[in-house]
Amino acid sequence: MNSSRRLFVTGASLIALGMIAGPVLAQDATAPADGPDAIGEILKSQRRGNWNDDFDAQAGQGSKVASKLPIFSPQTVTYIEQAIAQYQQIVAQGGWPVVPATKKLQLGVVDPDVEALRKRLMISGDLSARAGMSQSFDTYVDAAVKRFQARHGLPSDGVMGKYTYAAMNISAQVRLGQLETNLVRLRSMSGFLGDRYVMVNIPAAQIEAVEGDRVVLRHTAIVGKIDRQTPIVNSKINEIIVNPYWNAPESIVRKDIIPLMRKDPTYLTKNNIHIIGPDGNEIDPTAIDWNTEDAAKYRLRQDPGSGNAMASVKINFPSPDGVYMHDTPQQSLFSKLMRFDSSGCVRVQNVRDLVTWLLRDTPGWTRQHFEETIKSGQNTPVELSTPVPVYFTYISAWSTGDGVVHFRDDIYGRDGVDELQISSTTL
Repeated sequence: MNSSRRLFVTGASLIALGMIAGPVLAQDATAPADGPDAIGEILKSQRRGNWNDDFDAQAGQGSKVASKLPIFSPQTVTYIEQAIAQYQQIVAQGGWPVVPATKKLQLGVVDPDVEALRKRLMISGDLSARAGMSQSFDTYVDAAVKRFQARHGLPSDGVMGKYTYAAMNISAQVRLGQLETNLVRLRSMSGFLGDRYVMVNIPAAQIEAVEGDRVVLRHTAIVGKIDRQTPIVNSKINEIIVNPYWNAPESIVRKDIIPLMRKDPTYLTKNNIHIIGPDGNEIDPTAIDWNTEDAAKYRLRQDPGSGNAMASVKINFPSPDGVYMHDTPQQSLFSKLMRFDSSGCVRVQNVRDLVTWLLRDTPGWTRQHFEETIKSGQNTPVELSTPVPVYFTYISAWSTGDGVVHFRDDIYGRDGVDELQISSTTL
């Protein structure tokens, strides 16, 4: 490399590092004592490779994490089998090192712990061995951490915070067991699932709309709390209700509404919720003794509208547990890292896109007509011309090929190892 090009590359890199080193979305970790000269230290470090070394794009892991391959694709079974073989080899070679979870490592930091981080990322395939060993958290480590975070359903900010540390320091042996557990689950769903179908993956809090063995829509979801779990479901979506009434489940009446009414006797009126007796007539809330659980004997129904618990739409299907999918007025919950906040039903971000796809073969129900019906405020049930299969499932580990292995929080503790419940991690 000639001197003028060397100066250009060095200058461009300094600019890029300065831009990236601005405010970063951290993950509840303490700030590092990296000092203002951290970037200069990286550039001056004797263990850092020279610009004429082979530090090209191959030093970062090139394969993309995002994929259009459905989790329930037959190929996924093959890929997870390959991942199991890979992790068996990693375990046989001693696994990977623990990365000390004491600092907020990020781009620009120079710290001895970065060497352990580099080794950890190399063993899992997130960082190429071409990147070499160094105490510098450089752009290659930054890209590798972001790739690791994406594979684990974490915000890809490149910052080593508590959830990233927790996921990274789960042993290779435990991850191998998680893959083996999920292989059994995936094999049980390896048959024909429909020309198009909807899959809700509970641990990932994510929804796939699949057509022709390809994910055509992917939606962020909110699923059940640990004490109000979303059940496993195999059913068919047969109805869309635009501007739905919300009938409060008995569990919510007991756990939520009765305590709220004890605090504020006007709660039902403020939220347009009516008490319906066995004869279909409305009962005055003042006629109920809220110091008891008498209200759980009645049907509590909320009118359609912007404040409705299901907002604009409900996606219906037969279910012994009475669960369904729906919109929500609490859109801010979709930005949470741990989206386990419902009472068992599944809330869908950008639900109107999913409903438009579901109604595609139902005559007259274009996106425009759907939106106009929402604006009307009228409760409107729509029967699908062709019911669409829906599967609520529990897949906490899978692979999409090319060495990309995904892991998610074992929120309900079904994988059998406590440390896989990252949502309960405290450091």
